[in-house]
Amino acid sequence: MTAPTVKPPPDSFDLEVELLIIGAGACGLIAALSAKEAGQEVLVIEADAVPSGSTALSAGLIPAAGTKLQQAAGIDDNPAQFAADIQAKAHGENDQELVDLMAQNAAEVIDWLTDTHGLPFSVVDDFDYPGHSSRRMHGLPTRAGAELIDALRSAAERASIDIICGRRAETLYFTGGLVHGIAARRPDGGVETIGCKRLILACNGFGGNRALVAQHMPEIESGLWFGHDGNRGEAVLWADQIGAATQHLGAYQGHGNVAHPHGILITWATITEGGVQVNRAGKRFWNEAQGYSEAARAVLSQPGGEAFAIFDARIAEIARQFEDFKRAEAQGVIKTANSLDELAVALGLPADALGGTIDSLPAAGTDSFGRVFGKTRLAPPYCGVRVTGALFHTQGGLRVGNSARVITRDGLPIPNLFAGGGAACGVSGRGDSGYLSGNGLLAAAALGRIAGNAPTEQRTPHSNPD
Repeated sequence: MTAPTVKPPPDSFDLEVELLIIGAGACGLIAALSAKEAGQEVLVIEADAVPSGSTALSAGLIPAAGTKLQQAAGIDDNPAQFAADIQAKAHGENDQELVDLMAQNAAEVIDWLTDTHGLPFSVVDDFDYPGHSSRRMHGLPTRAGAELIDALRSAAERASIDIICGRRAETLYFTGGLVHGIAARRPDGGVETIGCKRLILACNGFGGNRALVAQHMPEIESGLWFGHDGNRGEAVLWADQIGAATQHLGAYQGHGNVAHPHGILITWATITEGGVQVNRAGKRFWNEAQGYSEAARAVLSQPGGEAFAIFDARIAEIARQFEDFKRAEAQGVIKTANSLDELAVALGLPADALGGTIDSLPAAGTDSFGRVFGKTRLAPPYCGVRVTGALFHTQGGLRVGNSARVITRDGLPIPNLFAGGGAACGVSGRGDSGYLSGNGLLAAAALGRIAGNAPTEQRTPHSNPD
């Protein structure tokens, strides 16, 4: 891997465009669709052979408050409550202006993608995500990120947006407080230079850069890397060289319910609907209601860095709306048994301990870990799966203002440089416990839409305060 560098611009470029977007994930494609709609000339470059990225690895769910779909479903929700939920989960560690910006713009993105581009979103309305006071997760029919990225790519193709794949940006041409373009490497090793009037960084975070992970979040370094290997941290590495401000680089989204060793995401609905996690000894070890991001560290702290999610057939039926869960079942990852003794044998757990653990779960009460359980108890047939903790994506990044412009360390905007998604600082606080379900795609969708809509202006350094 060639280290990202910053250089003065060349005398001429191989190609020049009005707006250049680095990254064809959800953030980049939403930004491209917005900019194209606003009449801008757009080019998207993507390092992969086809657009996929972190979006394709996700559940493809975007949280938004006050959407038409929520209203049709009789769900009473609003951006102010959404913002309060985000801050509560992050212990108030986020910049309130950034939280408000995302919460207030998310619904418009969902409505626009649905009405203008025909994406068949619906609200997940049969279970609650931890920390959300309303049912506000919006997803496509398979509840899979692969479907979302394919739908966005198809929308971009219908809009005649140019996407060039197999181009990894390596050099940022920056001088006089302005971006002038980039140099990108082709698969054959050749380099192309692209000049632009403005640039959107939609190249995600740095989870695929092990050195940066070790530096900023050593507690998850040993976790499975479940994100996209292309997330190498170009945005934050360039930031250091151009004086751009970064924030909360120790923040990340983990997940403690990834099937092991198969590497298939098991939806957290298996837990929120009444399931639990046990260790090799068949014992619970934490309050699972805290969330799936915190679960990564909790699971990795157990013997062998693994745990077992225990649930039942009722919960499995809810989980089957997710394509990943159906794939796990098809591959025999999910074990099912008519008794806890049989399930213990299938999972290699001590039967007496597992049985005692499940029998001790309260009905409509609070347990010793502080978790509140509902009236519905786990019942046969029982299900279980071996899981481990994983790092999904980083949540810290470049600081942006209210138009998604990148901010310098002096607090001034860089007029023609924008960032969104994982390249920008998100709203998950400082560590892993501040991640509210959907924060990653929230930043991709909201900031992508805002950055795409921003006009191309006269390039005068710091003339446009955010």
